[in-house]
Amino acid sequence: MTGPQPVPRSDWSPLPIEGAVGIEVKVLLPPPPPSIAMLRFTRDAGFPGHAAPFDVDVICLDGVGFVLVGEKEYPFHAGERVHWPANAMHRLWTGSDEMTTLMIEHGSWQTPVEGHS
Repeated sequence: MTGPQPVPRSDWSPLPIEGAVGIEVKVLLPPPPPSIAMLRFTRDAGFPGHAAPFDVDVICLDGVGFVLVGEKEYPFHAGERVHWPANAMHRLWTGSDEMTTLMIEHGSWQTPVEGHS
C-alpha cells in the first residue's frame, strides 16, 4: 500500500489533441487504464472525429454540447452519459453553450484492448 500520489495534470491545461479547440483537461487518474479526466469546453469548442482502440465512457457533468457515435450525432446534456465502443468514430463539441464532461478511457493508445484490434 502507498499513500497519496500526485497526478500528472492536476490543474486545467489545454487538451493535447491535434485540432482540439477551446478544450481544457484535468487528469484525475492517469494510465495505466482506466484513465479518468475532466474536459471543459468553451462555446464553439471541440475536437476532430477519431476512433480509439478501446472503449470510452463519457458523462456530461454540466452544460450542453453534442456527441458523435459512429455516424450519428446527438445533443448531450448534463446528467447524460454515452459509451463509445472500441474503433467507433466519436467526437464531442459545443455550440452556443459551455460543457464539462468526465471521460473514462478503458484502454491505452500504446496497448489496445484485447479482442479489439
